[in-house]
Amino acid sequence: MNQSLINIESKFRPEIEGLRVVAALLVAVYHIWFNRVSGGVDVFFVISGFLITTSIISTINRTGEFRFLPYITKLLKRLLPSVFFILGVVLVLSWFLLPDSILSKTLREVIASMFFFQNWQLAFSSTDYLDSSQMKTPVEHFWALSIQGQFYIIWFLIFSLILIVIKKFKIKKVKTLINTILGILFATSFIYSVYLTAVDQPWAYFITMTRVWEFALGSLLCINLSAIKVNKFIAGLMGWIGLVGLILTGIIFDVSEMFPGYVALWPMICALFIVLSGTHDTSFGVKRFLGSPVMVKLGGISFGIYLWHWVLLEFYRYNFQPTPGVLIGLLIIASSIIFSFLMTKYIEEPIRKSPVNKFSFKRLGVMGTVNILLIGSLLAGGYVEKQLMDMKITEENYPGALAVENPENVPEVEPIPAFSEVFKDLPVAHLDGSNQSLKDSDIKIGEYGKTENYEATIALVGSSHSEHWQGALLKATEDYDYRVLNITRSGTRFSTGYSDDELKGIWVKNVLKYLKDADVDIIVAQATASNTPTDKIQQQMVDQLQYVKDEYGIEVLAVRDVPRYSFNVLESLETVGLEETKKKMNSEENQQDESFWRQFEKENKSLHKINLTDYFIVNGKFQPIIGNVIVYRDNRHLTDTYSESLGPVFEKKISEILEDK
Repeated sequence: MNQSLINIESKFRPEIEGLRVVAALLVAVYHIWFNRVSGGVDVFFVISGFLITTSIISTINRTGEFRFLPYITKLLKRLLPSVFFILGVVLVLSWFLLPDSILSKTLREVIASMFFFQNWQLAFSSTDYLDSSQMKTPVEHFWALSIQGQFYIIWFLIFSLILIVIKKFKIKKVKTLINTILGILFATSFIYSVYLTAVDQPWAYFITMTRVWEFALGSLLCINLSAIKVNKFIAGLMGWIGLVGLILTGIIFDVSEMFPGYVALWPMICALFIVLSGTHDTSFGVKRFLGSPVMVKLGGISFGIYLWHWVLLEFYRYNFQPTPGVLIGLLIIASSIIFSFLMTKYIEEPIRKSPVNKFSFKRLGVMGTVNILLIGSLLAGGYVEKQLMDMKITEENYPGALAVENPENVPEVEPIPAFSEVFKDLPVAHLDGSNQSLKDSDIKIGEYGKTENYEATIALVGSSHSEHWQGALLKATEDYDYRVLNITRSGTRFSTGYSDDELKGIWVKNVLKYLKDADVDIIVAQATASNTPTDKIQQQMVDQLQYVKDEYGIEVLAVRDVPRYSFNVLESLETVGLEETKKKMNSEENQQDESFWRQFEKENKSLHKINLTDYFIVNGKFQPIIGNVIVYRDNRHLTDTYSESLGPVFEKKISEILEDK
């Protein structure tokens, strides 16, 4: 190509540098004090789309070609030094300062962050970025960087294809072609993002396809900026509206449920206003502030500020308190700025600016190797600890739930599972994939126990609050010729409370279709939800179970929900200790379904019921550890080990039901 692909302005835009640091600081402020999303990451994505498109077009204009090796080499030299260095620091600090219970998850996420698939790691592990009860790793925020890295590869493929098409077909209307392709990407990704956010927001938050439109919007702005004419006064006004609007994003919107759907347009449009405003130099414009030397300097290290603030925040939370005060929060931000400046100067710039690629990648190779060795050391240490713990386990030392009957006879030994294993102490259905995620409505059935020539079939049905009883059921039936089915879906109660056109409602309907003709003798299901103050939700679950009993003739064992808490019990045990956790547990109202359950027991005679609340109480107090077994793996789900210890209780109840049938 002898002529420019598109005439664009590729000059330095100081206000964009200032906008980057505003976005980074907003993310930090909202994370530290409000545990909310600020819209700052979305702004980063728009800016990345704008800047990388500017770079790609400028490269093609200058050279007439677009080659992968120079493109990817430049990106790796820009991204990897900071990533590898911070991950190395996290690994070292994790050895001394991170709770054992979150260490395994942290190692998986460090690996995912090193290879830029952290967003998918979080999506598949059902992480909710905004759920404060879930234990967070110090590298969870790397999800955004992973999406950015994936975007750069996608954009290379797209512009390589565009260049091939232009050359092959000698296309003259290049700008129209690019706008069309980017416009289709924008519209498709945006529509999908809006849809998936409504259906499964935690999944939508992390996956790449729901974020492409944000990068595409920045790219479209780059391509068309020179054609957009804005009055000088209007431009100045737009800039300040954009800045104020961006700062208020997390306050105006309930981002915990609405991002990254259409609401994400708000911070992105605010960013567009600021960029458009920057096309004019005015004495009162926002460009004067954002383009000031201090803001430009901070903008140059905004990448590091974003990466450091969360690392410092999470280590502080695990070792001191969940929410920092004003002074500590400011210290975290100041430290992030200082660490970012030092890292940029002494780690990133020598590698990024080196004209000798061999030098740069040799250093990156050393840093990556050190990180892998650290990961191996931490894994080995955890394995040895688990083996030593397993050697100590006997039924006498670890009676679990059955210890409530004679607590004074339980010896004092180290509880199980080991803290490093609690997070993974899940029902087998969760580990083998029989538990269904929120992305599907077709039922998935896990089959356990005696699968041929069985005498009876017991089906565990409902949400994760039914699923966590699987350990007890399998233990209860291990000496019998019973088949045990798992029919569960995360976040979905077996209830009449869903509409037929939403995925949860479709799943429930599919379960009913299956049960109508299935060879099932007993259904075991959650019948209450102890975190709701209304009887309606409980009644909808009971109504569904009653329908199965009346219409299909299947016996029903309705299980009362376990006590739930506003804090992560496992995290509390590790950070503040046993006694303080006991105090926290017994200071909360946990039995919100008390009146409903009593009424249900009294009036409903056709459904079998089991109330296990007493197995969470020792000497009149709720306990986080009973019979030397840790009860909870978060704030509301049981460890599979504790569930198994309730096997004899379920065995007795199931035997009674089958004998009477």
